[in-house]
Amino acid sequence: MPKKGKWETLFDGKTLTGWHIYLKAGQPISEKWTVDDGAIHLAAGGAGDLVTDKEYGDFELELEWKIAEAGNSGIIYHVHEDPKFKATYQTGPEMQVLDNERHPDAKQGRDGNRTAGALYDLQKPVTPGAAKPAGEWNKAKLVIKGGKAEQYLNGKKTAEYPTSGPEWDKMVSESKFKGWEGFGKYSTGHIALQDHGNKVWYRNIRIREL
Repeated sequence: MPKKGKWETLFDGKTLTGWHIYLKAGQPISEKWTVDDGAIHLAAGGAGDLVTDKEYGDFELELEWKIAEAGNSGIIYHVHEDPKFKATYQTGPEMQVLDNERHPDAKQGRDGNRTAGALYDLQKPVTPGAAKPAGEWNKAKLVIKGGKAEQYLNGKKTAEYPTSGPEWDKMVSESKFKGWEGFGKYSTGHIALQDHGNKVWYRNIRIREL
């Protein structure tokens, strides 16, 4: 196990070693998740979300993502892998990955809280307009430490929030996740790359435990 503070590569650029499909650990990964020119590429929907084999608590995650036109995906963290939760987003909060110009989600929710870089359906972006257009690479960073979270997109802070406590509970109560049994309840878990049915690419994925 790497020492805290040491960067660990989560994707070797060639294989999907270290990853599995949610609830399918030890099984072959769908061929719809491929490695394409040094990037993890979801070629078609129906594959299931890709999750790390390891679980992480406090961490700093960096990666780059590129979304297809009218595409939707997400980076989900603290995912609790349990058959009673059928999807990663039932437990894990999501940093939105989206084509803001063409996907309807950008105009749904409240005040842009479903746009790229946002804490999905929970908080509007601190800095709106940080995302690059579909087909261009975006650099994302997610920092979880001591019960607080910060999200960055292309060097701009897009979200800042506590991961538990009264303020978090209020945010959840005003979102689509109100009343969900396991949502945001876990302080450690897997990191997931979402299969939302659209083509998406992820590369240069690294993490360090804090």
